[in-house]
Amino acid sequence: MKILVTGASGQLGSTFKSIAAQGRAKDLEFVFKSSAELDITDFDAVHEELTGSNYAYCINCAAFTNVDKAEADNDLAYRVNVTGARNLALNCNESSTVLIHISTDFVFDGFLNTPYLEEDIARPIGFYGDTKYKGERAVINNLEEHFIIRTSWLYSEYGHNFMKTMLKLGAERDGLSVVYDQVGTPTYALDLANVVLHIIKAHSIDYGVYNYSNEGVASWYDFANEIFQQYKIDIDLKPIRSEEYPMPAERPKFSVLDKSKIKNTFELEIPHWKDSLAVALKAYSKINI
Repeated sequence: MKILVTGASGQLGSTFKSIAAQGRAKDLEFVFKSSAELDITDFDAVHEELTGSNYAYCINCAAFTNVDKAEADNDLAYRVNVTGARNLALNCNESSTVLIHISTDFVFDGFLNTPYLEEDIARPIGFYGDTKYKGERAVINNLEEHFIIRTSWLYSEYGHNFMKTMLKLGAERDGLSVVYDQVGTPTYALDLANVVLHIIKAHSIDYGVYNYSNEGVASWYDFANEIFQQYKIDIDLKPIRSEEYPMPAERPKFSVLDKSKIKNTFELEIPHWKDSLAVALKAYSKINI
């Protein structure tokens, strides 16, 4: 099967590249396109790429993911996350390509105290989350054959993410403060990528919206503490409230995702976030010897 991966230079796209390079998906033919190589906000460019290329699947890893910058650069965030998603959906529909679109826990407001189900009402509290939800709707309204996977707190050995930021700061500072009143689940990009490949190899037609993260629950403080403990970094880590570390964009206070649907549909066993973190840190060490 021939598979187009958009946003191939980001952390999830880079993860798929690593999987392909290691020969762990030999029965799949990947075509990787970075945002510079394929601008999904350009309808004609997307049309040209998909027309006649016989792609069975398109995995959309392209997204404007800087939550704070989205508050300032509304136009670019909207074009990538909404217009880009619509362009892919329309052209996938025309070329009979199944679209696997990656979304986010930020479509929810974080006011619940129980894990979010796929059918819970989306109420984004920031511009980033609003564009991602509108991107979901653009896919749903223009393409029947789609999978939308909402994930949370994505990290890996690639790109820019919380794990790598903590390791950098841990090497530079003696002390650090991290918020403890925002709760969710860290998700290792490799685990998410493997689930996407599992869906593809199953030739599933159970289209729709799915939640996916690793198992377990943590605050950002818990996540940071586990990173430092596993990587054996001695640092004075202090928990603080969100109000003590103001950011341009408000974050959901509770964004734990219920994964029952994806586990039952695809018979998945999902690793705990602490176990996956150990794998990620080992991979990070190999890259940064």
